[in-house]
Amino acid sequence: MELYAQALMIAIPTFSVLIFIEFFIGLKMGRKTIRSMDTISSLSSGMTNTLKDVLGLTVIIISYDFLVGHLALFDIKTTWLLYVLAFIGKDFAGYWTHRFEHVINIFWNRHIIHHSSEEFNLSCALRQTVSTFFALFTFLYIPMAIIGIPTKVIALVAPIHLFAQFWYHTTLIKKMGFLEYIIVTPSHHRVHHAINDIYLDKNFAQIFIIWDKLFGTFQEELEEEPPVYGVKKPVRTWNPFLINFQHMWLVAKDSFRTKNIWDKIRIWFMPTGWRPEDVREKHPIEIITDPHSMEKYDTPSTPFFTAWHWGQLLINLSLLFYMLSVIVEFSFDHILMYALFLSINVFSYTTLMDRNPYAGLTELIKFGYGLFLIYFMGGWYGLDQLIPYGSFIMAGYLILSLVITLYYVFADLKTEKDGGMQLA
Repeated sequence: MELYAQALMIAIPTFSVLIFIEFFIGLKMGRKTIRSMDTISSLSSGMTNTLKDVLGLTVIIISYDFLVGHLALFDIKTTWLLYVLAFIGKDFAGYWTHRFEHVINIFWNRHIIHHSSEEFNLSCALRQTVSTFFALFTFLYIPMAIIGIPTKVIALVAPIHLFAQFWYHTTLIKKMGFLEYIIVTPSHHRVHHAINDIYLDKNFAQIFIIWDKLFGTFQEELEEEPPVYGVKKPVRTWNPFLINFQHMWLVAKDSFRTKNIWDKIRIWFMPTGWRPEDVREKHPIEIITDPHSMEKYDTPSTPFFTAWHWGQLLINLSLLFYMLSVIVEFSFDHILMYALFLSINVFSYTTLMDRNPYAGLTELIKFGYGLFLIYFMGGWYGLDQLIPYGSFIMAGYLILSLVITLYYVFADLKTEKDGGMQLA
């Protein structure tokens, strides 16, 4: 946990700087690469995934350590070549994990958050799941276990492999010559994120594009078919927690509603998007059939409303960074309580971004829980030692956030009552 936290203290600022570099380069090129609410939602999703990973909240059914302990046929000396083999093996497993997540209903819920943005930029790379409660695809590591690649090698290679997938989420880099035949490039990954029929379920590779070419899932980006991004069933929310569980909720409802017993069971394992016939007729859902006529999700905003949510994001990022810096000083239970506060905060301000009246309730919960933590911990996790009156500043933030949230909630309710803007 501590080692991963240290890696994130480098990765988070680096990714943030690269996102803003992309934005300014886009401006110079006369192209707008981000929409504020979409980017805030993406970065907030990244925070929730970070909290889950740092705390190790995924149950590993069969660990790699177990596999290598029981299957290894060789005792290989650790050399640079072993790290190369581990990287290639990790990428091979990543291709198949990624493909399973796209084509099987129950696994799509683990991945939908990553595709939910209707933009394609570096920030959307950080849209990562919190709904993966079980590590199910460790069996894909069996070839590496048989070779005898040690667990410590996989542990080092895994975050490098993950972070190496960040850079190609951009529209600013066109095709890259001979590299198009070797690695995943922005052009390849634009295809993967597109909902155009010709691009659906293509280019699953994470680092080496060779896997798609070997297994028949490669598709080149076509000039005459500009990619349109998002998911076929639009998520229509900025709240990453709601996005994470939307698909699972739909499948669960369909399983309950269908009268066919066999359909109740098989729906979970059918191709992504499959629905029982009787449910499809009685409970139709919105599906994008013509991507080029799709209207992107948006919510009413003002300059102050937008600036406030950028502020909320920066405050939450700062609190996350502080948590990572003091993680070794507190017990797991206390850090878990801290992470819960950050999660409630993300839920609350992204609910307000949706102009949803429930934002008032979630903000009240955040306010009460935040004050409880200050009381319970005797201050905000040692912040007073770093900043004079740090806990009072934190309490002031909680009050200000509550006041502004309630103002917008009641203003929107009044507007709706008066027949003006309807809530999104």
